[in-house]
Amino acid sequence: MLKSVTESFARVIHGLTVGHLTDNVIQRSKRMILDTLGVGFLGTSTEVFHKASEYSKIYSSNMSSSVWGRPDLRLPPSYAAFVNGVAIHSMDFDDTWHPATHPSGAVLPVLMALAEALPSSRTFSGLDLLLAFNVGIEVQGQLLHFSKEASDIPKRFHPPSVVGTLGSAAATSKFLGLSMTKCQEALAIAVSHAGAPMANAATQTKPLHIGNAARHGMESAFLAMLGLQGNKQVLDMQTGFGAFYANYSPQVLPNLDSHTWLLDQQDVAFKRFPAHLATHWVADAAASVRKHLVTDRALLPTDRVERIVLRIPDVQYVNRPFPDSEHEARHSFQYVACTTLLDGGITVPSFHKCQIDRPQVRELLGKVELEHPQDNLPSFNTLYCEVSVILSDGATFTECSDTFYGHWRKPLSQEDLREKFRANASSTLSYDTVERLLKIVENLEDLEDCSVLTTLLKGPSPSEMVSKSIQHLTIPSYNLS
Repeated sequence: MLKSVTESFARVIHGLTVGHLTDNVIQRSKRMILDTLGVGFLGTSTEVFHKASEYSKIYSSNMSSSVWGRPDLRLPPSYAAFVNGVAIHSMDFDDTWHPATHPSGAVLPVLMALAEALPSSRTFSGLDLLLAFNVGIEVQGQLLHFSKEASDIPKRFHPPSVVGTLGSAAATSKFLGLSMTKCQEALAIAVSHAGAPMANAATQTKPLHIGNAARHGMESAFLAMLGLQGNKQVLDMQTGFGAFYANYSPQVLPNLDSHTWLLDQQDVAFKRFPAHLATHWVADAAASVRKHLVTDRALLPTDRVERIVLRIPDVQYVNRPFPDSEHEARHSFQYVACTTLLDGGITVPSFHKCQIDRPQVRELLGKVELEHPQDNLPSFNTLYCEVSVILSDGATFTECSDTFYGHWRKPLSQEDLREKFRANASSTLSYDTVERLLKIVENLEDLEDCSVLTTLLKGPSPSEMVSKSIQHLTIPSYNLS
């Protein structure tokens, strides 16, 4: 029986095989991969993606990988993973797990970059990809279970910057076939790359947390391959990984013969609009209240609204009374409530500056009050939202949401997940490429060579780009209500 937590993680990373994957884990992880690719393609339209890709162009190497949807741009694998990771989180549209983190964005770009850049003499199958992806997800989940603090919506460190970095290192180590000793070193190195403060939430810097987690995890595995050494007890120590979490109590992982996947027990949430997960309860409750105030396609009578009360958990970084930017609006209980009341729903364009600055929105924002009931704890597994609209004549309408559509308790149907992917990916790719990607990912366990997938991720050829410009494609929006 191993006594070292760190060594037990290395044993799991090194020892897990395709045979350990369950049908449920395969199906859930394919949904995560599909969603992550879609939001990544959509994210290539953002300003933060443009800045990150421009910066990364200063690097070059003999090995290179594609930037998704950009056939003219290739980067060293670690920087391709960085830029694609930034794209995935650029709109806060990626998946969310419990305990709280965005699990996929730090792992998938790494594996896609490696599958493309490594010598053609090595062929990676869809099952190879699924195994390494799930190893990266599993490591994140196990680490998050070592602290009660990690179960709540974060206050100090952004979780993907912490556990995502180690998830990336684990996935890379698995994909490259590193020895158990090298896996252990990769984790140790990754801990010294981990951590970013919550103060940068709702800014252009937050998406860099995912990109850096992907890049730094890959680099940690590469450095371990070269013989770089770190503290072999790094996950066991309060001054090691324990520095990121209060009440850190690590446990040795069980032997592989009794291994169960956390993803088998706990599914992820998929977002229907690009904003902080906690705002999805607000949108759900606000849409229900709106039905009392508006019939058919009539406009909300804003002049009759006296007060809007949101009863939500106390999450300071999502409390933004008057957001000024798209990133602040994505992290604003108040903005999501007011926009839903006005428009009846939230879409990708809802966070454009012209929408945020609408006089009707600013008027409603001034009427919002927040209340924090003691039983409404800041956990994605238990929180609820109650919205009350009080009219000038004293009439009050109240609705509550304890679970929204897309949450793990009420998961998106496969058809709605496909529609989200199509809407997001069609911002960059041709119809045929979108449909081919969809079919490949949904049958990923049957794919013999991942190069078929990575070739499609490069994006449109020049002829396809001309065709797309003729189509005059609009910004994706879809209705999953």
